[in-house]
Order: sequence, then C-alpha cells, then structure tokens
Amino acid sequence: MSGPKLRKALVLLVSAGLALVTGCAGDGDDSAGLPADQQNSVAGGSGSGDGIRLGILGQCEGPFGGFHEDVVAGTTLALARFAGATPESSTSALEGFSGAEVAGTPIELVGIGCGDDTADRVVQEVRRLVEQLGANVIIGPLSGDEGIAIAEYAKSNPELTVLAGISGSQEQTLQVQAPNYFRFYGDGAIWNAGLGDLLHNEEGWDTVAVIADDYSFGHTSAAGFIADFCGVGGKVTHRVFPPLGTTDYSSYIAALPGPDEVDGYFWAVGGTGTQAALEAFVNGQGDLSGDQHAGNLFFNPDLAQALGTDIAGAYVGGFATLPADVRTPEIEEYLAAADETWESIPGSLSGNEPAPPSVAAAFGFFYGYYTAGVALVEGLEAVGGDVSDLDAFHEAIAGLTLDLPYGEISLDENRSGIVDVGLSRLALDDSGNVVQETVAIVPGVDQTFGGTFSPDTPSPGRDFPACEERELPWEGNAIPVVDGVPQS
Repeated sequence: MSGPKLRKALVLLVSAGLALVTGCAGDGDDSAGLPADQQNSVAGGSGSGDGIRLGILGQCEGPFGGFHEDVVAGTTLALARFAGATPESSTSALEGFSGAEVAGTPIELVGIGCGDDTADRVVQEVRRLVEQLGANVIIGPLSGDEGIAIAEYAKSNPELTVLAGISGSQEQTLQVQAPNYFRFYGDGAIWNAGLGDLLHNEEGWDTVAVIADDYSFGHTSAAGFIADFCGVGGKVTHRVFPPLGTTDYSSYIAALPGPDEVDGYFWAVGGTGTQAALEAFVNGQGDLSGDQHAGNLFFNPDLAQALGTDIAGAYVGGFATLPADVRTPEIEEYLAAADETWESIPGSLSGNEPAPPSVAAAFGFFYGYYTAGVALVEGLEAVGGDVSDLDAFHEAIAGLTLDLPYGEISLDENRSGIVDVGLSRLALDDSGNVVQETVAIVPGVDQTFGGTFSPDTPSPGRDFPACEERELPWEGNAIPVVDGVPQS
C-alpha cells in the first residue's frame, strides 16, 4: 500500500482509537527498549507540571531495531550540550537523562517509545506517550511509514509539538502538512539529488535497473534517484520492489536484468535486508562490481566489505551526515562532545556492542535526532521558554535556521528541511579496506526536487515518478570534494 491509499489507511488508523498500551522505557527503567506491552512504568514520568514533557519515539524491533540506542542518544547529546542535561548512565542513552532546562523551562523525559517500523505500532506508542504519560513534545519517529502516521496524529492533535527524528518518507510533510510537525533534515528523495547526474554524465550510465524496499521510504528514495537519472537523460528499464523485511530475495533478483543488459543497478534496500539482497545478487547474477552498482544510505563500506572489495568504485547517495573523510572544526567538536557525554554506547555501527559514542554520532540516525533536539532548544530560546502560546512556539520553530555540525538547515513552507547533500564513493584505502569518500556536495535541495514533486503530484510509489527528462537546478553544479575538502 502506498501514496493516497496509505495516507487514508493511516488516517483511519489514528482516528480509530487504538487501545493504549501500559508502560514505557527510559529514565533508569530496566525495561528500556522493550515493546510497550513488556515495559514497566517510567520513573518520574507522571507528565504533570509545567514545562516540556518529552517523549522520544525510537525503534527497538523490526528491520531498524538496531538503531534504538543511536536515536535516543542523538536527542540526549543535544540536550546535554545546550540544555544542561545529564545522562543517567555513562554507557547507555536508554537510561534517560535529568536536569535539562532552557530559558527557565524544564525538559522532562517521560518515556521512550518502541516502534517496529509499522504504522499501527508507532501510533500505539505515541498515544501511550501523549495520552497516558502526558508528553507535549515528541521527537521521532525513525522510519518512513511511521513518519506518515505520526504526522497524521500530530495534525489531529494540535496541542502537540512533533520534531521528526529521521523518518525519510516524503508524504509526512509535503502531503500531510501538519502545522505542528517539523523535519530538520531531508527526505529520501533529497538524499539522492545529483547521484543520477553523476552516474549519467560522468560515469556514462544510460540505462539502470532500480531495486527498492516496497514501502514509503524505499519509494521516496527510489523516486529521487529516478527523477535525477531520468531528468538528465538516463532511462530506467526495471523497477523491482521487495517487501521490507524480506529474507529470501532470490525471486526479486531474478526479476532484474542481467549485468550485460543494463549499465548499472541502483539499490534502496535497507535495514536487515541490505546484505541479504546483495548476497542474493551475487548468487543469482554474479559478483558485484563497483562500476555497475550504486545505492542509497544503506549501501555502506561495512556491508560492501563483507561481500568483497570488488564493490570499490560504487557511488552512494547522501544522508544526514557526511562520510568520515570530511572533517571541520564543527564536526570534530560535535564528535568530541559525544565522547565526553558517555564512556561508551552500544550503537548500530559497532554491532550494538560498546564503542566510542562518536562512532554512532557520525551516522545519520543519531544525527537526525540530534538536530531535532537542537531545534527544540533553539525554539524554546526564541520564545523565552514560554510555550503557553503554541502558535508562537510553532512559528518560532518554523523560522529557525540551525547552524549545525554538518551544515546549515532551514525549513520550507511545509516545515521540511532544505539541506546540502553529500555524494560519496566506495574506495580502497592503503590497507585494502573499503572506505567511503565524499566526491561532491549538492547545495540547498528541497523536497520539491526542482519542481518534480508537489502536494498535488502522486506520492512516490512503484510507478511514480515517470522516467522523464526535466531541468534540475543542480545539474552540472555540484561542488566537487577532494580529499575531504569542498572545492568552493
């Protein structure tokens, strides 16, 4: 289900009044990160009193369950840096924090929601946080369909303020347009801006096959690449959409053309499916070759390395952060702050084993929730900590321009991020390991994607957008990056 049908189903889901689920995670509770029906009450989370009563929507189960620690840590770091918060544990963000305050207004963590990438579960969780625990601000969610559901919930609950976490579906802002829902990052289409231009005009790809998860984020990510590649004159020959969470990709790989039939493949298969899908390609179509493959944010060096070094040369779309070869004083300060806030945290990039917090902080899941936390702080500062006038508070948030470690972010008229996109390539370092190197930055991309998308166009899906040439403002205008330094 996608597009208008999905949004209609989500509206019905929100309005149907799902049963509240008791319990929560965080604030020192041993059950942190468990599903709601397995959790105990949050310590101190009555939701009473003045100030900000914060609920964080994470995802502790499903394809992206490994990022649960990362996203809670992202918000916690923002509040530790700029609101005086103190984490309750030196080795896990899931234990919560205390002492956060902005302009005399306290920020209390009332609970951590546990999603599983489905709309029904995340609505259960947000209702528990808001209607049972009294949250008046939500940060999250993580994934595509979740974002559409929470945007619809926000639209039906105007007294709530929602700062999206890192959910990359397009519809949550461009179509739903809830005035109390804010996204300080790009969507999945934005993150692929310029990739098609690079592959067609610099690498000589004329034809490509696309394989993407069959849900809102996969559709959005594929839509951005298709609009970009076709916009500059390329042709998409096949579109294959395996369901999110697929374990056996063999039939979907068989539906792709052979390596001698197209110039390349674009992958937008994420979560636990990325490696399984790539392994199925090797088994069904032959070895991976970097000059014939490209992917979105999940196409990273760790997975590629596990499949062999021949993947070096493949291009990768952008995400909320930049690859490790780009280092500025602002980025270094941000990463150092993460290491000063905890001794270690079990982030996704360390296999959920204890590691320096900067490892997780350098990836976009952590960073998206960090930007939301910064936006909350700066929004509160803009109104002097007075949130009694929600219209003024929301107007202040909508007007923010955040000066962030990985670049400045402002919002468009639908309260969605206008961002710079970093494109990269997998390469071999001197030790023969696959690493990710930034090759270009595409500045100032918004979710209309050069006029491709609007509130009146269909939602990204299996058949939209069509493969059509159109002028794109960034064609030929990407800023080259050499040895981690933008050349402008």
